[in-house]
Parts: sequence; structure tokens; C-alpha cells
Amino acid sequence: MPSFHANTPKPNPDKPNVVFLVYDGIVLLDLVGPLHVFSRACEDGTNELAYNTYIASVKGGPVQTNTIVQVDSTPLTELCDASRGLKIDTLVIVGGDGANAAEINGELVAQVAALSDKARRTCSVCCGAFLLAAAGLLDGCRAVTHWEDCTLLAARFPRVNVEVDPIYIKEGSIWTSAGITAGTDMALAVVREDLGPGSALSLARSLVTPMIRSAGQSQFSSDLARQTQDSEGEFAALHNWLRDNLAQRIKVSDMANRCAMSSRNFSRRYMAKVGLTPANSLEKMRIEAAKNLLVETDHGIKIVASQCGFGDQEKMRRAFHRHLRTSPSSYRSSFHEN
Repeated sequence: MPSFHANTPKPNPDKPNVVFLVYDGIVLLDLVGPLHVFSRACEDGTNELAYNTYIASVKGGPVQTNTIVQVDSTPLTELCDASRGLKIDTLVIVGGDGANAAEINGELVAQVAALSDKARRTCSVCCGAFLLAAAGLLDGCRAVTHWEDCTLLAARFPRVNVEVDPIYIKEGSIWTSAGITAGTDMALAVVREDLGPGSALSLARSLVTPMIRSAGQSQFSSDLARQTQDSEGEFAALHNWLRDNLAQRIKVSDMANRCAMSSRNFSRRYMAKVGLTPANSLEKMRIEAAKNLLVETDHGIKIVASQCGFGDQEKMRRAFHRHLRTSPSSYRSSFHEN
């Protein structure tokens, strides 16, 4: 059985410790995405690693993942006993199908509660939120998990205010994130909070991530939603043309002509296939393009609005408030590297 062994530099006693708590049945990507972020994060402008990272489980040893790869882990008792005196800065509960069994494991849930009480920050990736909820750490808090499991989380733990849309939520010292890659977004946000935007954006570039997604962004990708709905690709060529021509003034009749349809038939067929009106779909494309420009460039708001086809700043501002509940300038100030 292939195994993954943590191969980290010798711990620096002056650096904060990040402990990843695993159990049989974790999703490997739920672990390795955030682990890579914390393992490679450096102080801004330096090559000095900012965190010590550890992988731990209740008993230690190999832990089965959702792949053929096993993960080696340190026993929690060895990692956190009094003689070693490891002080946990950030505790990360990894998600996976094994969370169903883990949340009813009294020993594990008790460890989660005890470790979280001593940690400065506690995070969950995907279904790891079920362990936080079982430990009572999410009572009265907003929380998120993978969208497929939000209903189940709310049903099992009614004192948790479960939200379906966000990719991650911060409630005081507790962070929860949505499925799979959202754990990496959350880890980047934690690094940004600890080390500043420069360090986080440098990591995002090394991960070939186009931008640092905000907590308020949806776990539902508009591009992926269009592709999923239009699984036969009937409007794929149209969508490619729209993305290449966002700066132009585009009417529904223009889209219909590209598809060799009447405007009425096009609108009806597009809505049936994609689940959005053509105008709404185009606006979402423009917002996605504008978000990227706001984060990745120094273009003024007026130029961004023009390049993305909004026409003027006010129309872009209204679109941002409708879809993101924030303004373009606020969005930039939160996620643009200064």
C-alpha cells in the first residue's frame, strides 16, 4: 500500500504549530491542499518558513484515505503530552467520508474539544465540520461544509447555523470550509491574516491559483454550473465567444444570432439548458472577469467596468451588490496585494 510520509524541516520552537488531525476515510486532497499552504508559507519577503506542521491521529501510524495512498501520522498522546509541551496554534480537522464514523467516536470527539480549547485557532475542511459540531464547538455559530452535506449537518446539529453558499466562514477563532479545494482557500486566508497579503498571494501564485477567493464567494462556480447544465456543449462556443468579447455591448439578439436562432427561441432554449437567462449568465461572466482584474491588476474601477462590459462604475457596483453583497472597491481592498 503506497504511503505518504510527512517530510517537514526540523521544527522551529519560535514558530507556530499547525496540527492536522486525521482519521480513517479522510479525503486526501482535504489534507494535502491546506498542508501544502502551511508547509510552504513564508514570512513576507523572506524564504523563512512561517509554521511547523504535523499530522496526528488518535493512535498514530498509517491512516487510510479515499485513495490507495495511506498517510503516516503521529499519536496525539505523543504529540501533545506534557513532556513535549507542544503548543498548538492552529488545529485543522480534515474531512472525508470517515467523518460519519469519527463524529460518534467519543475518544476522538473529546480530543477535538480538548485540543481546540488550547489552540488559538480551529479549522475544519469539508466534513471535518461534523467533528467540530459533535464537540459542541459550532453551537450558535455560522458554519459551512460541502454543499452536498449541508442539509445533513443542519439536521444532525440543529444548534449550528449552517450556510450552503460560502466557501469558508470565520466565526471568532473557528473556521469552517466547504468541500475539497475550499480548504486551500481557507488556508490561504489564514496565512493572509497571519502574515499579510504578500505571503498569501505569493503562495497562490506558486499553486497556480488565479486569485485568493474570498469567504463570501460561492462554492458553486458559475462556469462549472453552465458546463454541467449544458452537458452536451450546445452553447460552449457561445460562452467562449462571450468571454472573449465581454468589453463589447452584447444584446440577447447578438447571442441568438451567434447560435443561428431567433431571440425568442434562443432565450427559451438557453434557459432550459443552462438554468439562467442569457442576460443573467452574461452578467455573472462579467463579474468573474471583474473580480480577477480587481485582484490581479492596478486598473482603476472605471477601467475595469469598461473592460468587463458594464459600461460604467455604477452598473458594476449594482451588479456586485446583487451577487456578492459588496462593492468593487471593498472587494479590491480585501484581496488586492498592496
